[in-house]
Amino acid sequence: MTDRLVLRNAKLVNEQSVDIVIENNKIVEVTDAGEVAGQDGFDCSGLYVSSGWIDMHVHAFPEFDPYGDEIDEIGVKQGVTTIVDAGSCGADRIADLRASGIKAKTNLFAMLNISHIGLLQVDELSRLEWIDLEKAEQAVRDNQDIIVGLKARISKSVVKDSGIEPLRLARTLSERLSLPIMVHIGSGPPRIEEVLALLTERDIITHYLNGKPNNLFDVEGQPLKELLDAVDRGVHLDVGHGTASFSFKVAEAAKRAGIRPNTISTDIYRGNRLNGPVYSLSSVLTKFLYLGYSLEEVIAAVTVHAAQWLNKPELGRIHPGDVANLTLFAVNQGDVTLTDSEGEQRIANTYIEAKGAVVNGTFIKC
Repeated sequence: MTDRLVLRNAKLVNEQSVDIVIENNKIVEVTDAGEVAGQDGFDCSGLYVSSGWIDMHVHAFPEFDPYGDEIDEIGVKQGVTTIVDAGSCGADRIADLRASGIKAKTNLFAMLNISHIGLLQVDELSRLEWIDLEKAEQAVRDNQDIIVGLKARISKSVVKDSGIEPLRLARTLSERLSLPIMVHIGSGPPRIEEVLALLTERDIITHYLNGKPNNLFDVEGQPLKELLDAVDRGVHLDVGHGTASFSFKVAEAAKRAGIRPNTISTDIYRGNRLNGPVYSLSSVLTKFLYLGYSLEEVIAAVTVHAAQWLNKPELGRIHPGDVANLTLFAVNQGDVTLTDSEGEQRIANTYIEAKGAVVNGTFIKC
């Protein structure tokens, strides 16, 4: 018996209306709206459809406090079909995260924290003995189906007196394993220039729009030369909104300077999901609509661009033959208050709202 699902009258971000037929978990047909015979399936009139949203920076290991949450709470329940846990776990607990991912509906990938304790403590790089390269290598070998990179949180509160050395060790591990590094940036020391100097192609700077003094832009809002050089080397810029890492003023300056995000992500966990200022990927995407990015640019940042970085292009497209991972969402008119990580507010008159997802062929309503 064929397992069949039809999404009718959904709009692509280019405004084309389509019907999408899914059978046995795979997309089998994408046609102009109204061309699929029958009346079965879901009427998606008024909704957009994209390939499934990918959130490149979340914390999905609920046992760690404060930076933890349930996978599906920040995944499919928010219309997000794929998440990348950004270093919640080091070698000690990565197998437990992987086991949770097997039980979840949301697709899970992970950055391995270079500290073997992970976010068991929030100063996990303050003691260099917690960076065990051999242990990390073994963890990657044992969990290579989910590990897509390494995570190093290089800010003063995390590294304390270790300075830039944890990032140097991360670079050594990266070269051994041929894995890129996602680097959390924040307050210094280390100075941001020291951090940027160690980054290369496919590495990720997350929190690139933070408003802390040690950020990527000068007092006039111009990008540092070291940032421009890093971008030229192929370093990837990720938003990683979080509780303390997104500033409207910096984001506005970055847009004026043409420093656009490669990927838009939340840095979401239970606290900032329930109490803000993050709430959801929809809310973070809305902030970029407010900033003047087009709907196509905003959605590409959580589909095509994220899928390309993951080397999984099928996750960023809607093609017959691919496993069905799709997000349904509305673009609504109406005033909504948006708050950044510094308490600054803006009023937007258009907002994005996730309505449902198809994850590996299964429809889930948000």
